[in-house]
Amino acid sequence: MLTVFDDEYYMRQALQEAQKAYEEGEVPVGAIVVSGKHIIARAHNQTERLNDVTAHAEILAITAASEFLGSKYLDECTLYVTLEPCTMCAGALAWAQLGKLVYGATDEKRGYLRFGNALLHPKTKLAYGILEEACSHLLTQFFAERR
Repeated sequence: MLTVFDDEYYMRQALQEAQKAYEEGEVPVGAIVVSGKHIIARAHNQTERLNDVTAHAEILAITAASEFLGSKYLDECTLYVTLEPCTMCAGALAWAQLGKLVYGATDEKRGYLRFGNALLHPKTKLAYGILEEACSHLLTQFFAERR
């Protein structure tokens, strides 16, 4: 069977990371970094595990991808993340000069787009709403269980 490597395929990979976070009691956000058609980094939220408010999936994925490439710049990479990045993560993505950002669910409370798209690097391409329902469902389920 031929595998089609498109945005939905890669978002499903990010959802697998989000599921890991869910199972660990972390806010279920997952991220992957793709260079060419290869996944070079995988991460999920680990703020509770690491007792570190900066241990968001995006930050951990940026660090892993940079280590893999031996470069702080990810201008030829795409980050897939299940939830719209917060302002901290958007800032980090700007510094990394990310080539493309693709996210699933919108974060109306803490998402960076509340402050305008200027937080990303000017050359970063953007796509969103990929598998939005599946990404949102995991988050909704997680918070419903905790209330």
